[in-house]
Amino acid sequence: MRLQVGLKLAAVVVSIGIGAPVALAEPVTAERVATLPAAEQAAWQAYLAKSTATAAADAAALDAEVAASGMTGAMKAPDGGDFKVEAKPGDPYYASAEAGTLADVVISYQAPSGGWSKHTGYSKGSRQPGTQWSSQYEPGHSPHYLGTFDNRSTTEQLQYLAKVWQATQREDCKAAFVKGLRYVLAAQYPNGGWPQVYPLEGDYHDCVTLNDDAMAHILDLLYGIEKGEPRFAFLGEEERQQAGAALQSGLQCIATMQVEQGGKKTGWCAQHDAITLKPTGARAMEPATLSGLESARLVKFLMTMSQPSPELKQVIEDGLAWLDAIKITGLMKTKIDGKTAYVADPASTEIYWARFYDLATSKPVFPGRDGVLYPTFEAMAAKNKLGYDFYTTLPGSIVTNGQKKWLKMLAKEAGG
Repeated sequence: MRLQVGLKLAAVVVSIGIGAPVALAEPVTAERVATLPAAEQAAWQAYLAKSTATAAADAAALDAEVAASGMTGAMKAPDGGDFKVEAKPGDPYYASAEAGTLADVVISYQAPSGGWSKHTGYSKGSRQPGTQWSSQYEPGHSPHYLGTFDNRSTTEQLQYLAKVWQATQREDCKAAFVKGLRYVLAAQYPNGGWPQVYPLEGDYHDCVTLNDDAMAHILDLLYGIEKGEPRFAFLGEEERQQAGAALQSGLQCIATMQVEQGGKKTGWCAQHDAITLKPTGARAMEPATLSGLESARLVKFLMTMSQPSPELKQVIEDGLAWLDAIKITGLMKTKIDGKTAYVADPASTEIYWARFYDLATSKPVFPGRDGVLYPTFEAMAAKNKLGYDFYTTLPGSIVTNGQKKWLKMLAKEAGG
């Protein structure tokens, strides 16, 4: 359901098998904003009003196309996979006819508000008038993921258009990028975070979202703009300053959200409440827990930033120390009766991290699609269809090689 100012959606509660029930995400509402200190309310009220107006403008633009085309209703956009182009900046691919055609399609699916949806079938060609910008909802229903940062959406399209511009100097790529950058800036909350979906649509989509590295991708985009990387050379000084200001606000939000246990900073939840910035749940299998994977990838991005402030350096050091402390050894991944299983094996040389860790103890936990938080992978897997890689080895390269590279960078910047 699309969020309307004044509408209060009840918090959902997930059953916890090893503790008390945990409330899931709350949307951003006028009622919640009214509980904030008076000095903070105006910015949030303006944000809500802007979100509502943006949603109305998106809807009006589609209605106008439908009417002009003489259609009885809008057509659903074709469905597709995640959008990602592996070629690096400067690759000859971006000057090719194939890349140019894809840029045409990408631009055609940019919503009037400036963002992009996810899972759009770009292989079907450019969007036709009267077609929704998103494949994620049925015509006649409330928009869903019309503009989003989920699954690399919006940030990946912007990165792609900048690379095509670098290779071709295409003005339409430049214009679409500037429009998209304005969308990114408009979507940022007054506290520096970003929702998963903008304009807001309620539920966990309003959370400050680290899941699938959404916020890390936004910060990475803004950092590249602030640094003046060649593919963003068409942007003016004012736009670079705006990106830099948004970046700094986002980094402060990251520092605020870093969870503390016993006086020590640890990692982050996959999503945090938009207003309180406290860890919160999303779907049934995404309770309020510390995320081994998203925390590791966030730290990985933060370590790319040159000349970090003392505060940012401390955030990184604390995150690395926590990742090192929660690593899991003596475990082997295997198959039992055709199903993924992890068994104790003292001889195993693999080092794992769990996807989810308890907020208070940093012990691995395993949420099921049934809404129950299990203490072991085996107990969860026995009663649920697996939807995540509940263990990962990815943080290993970040804690070891990534940290070494970061320390060398710091030493070089210090003249050591």
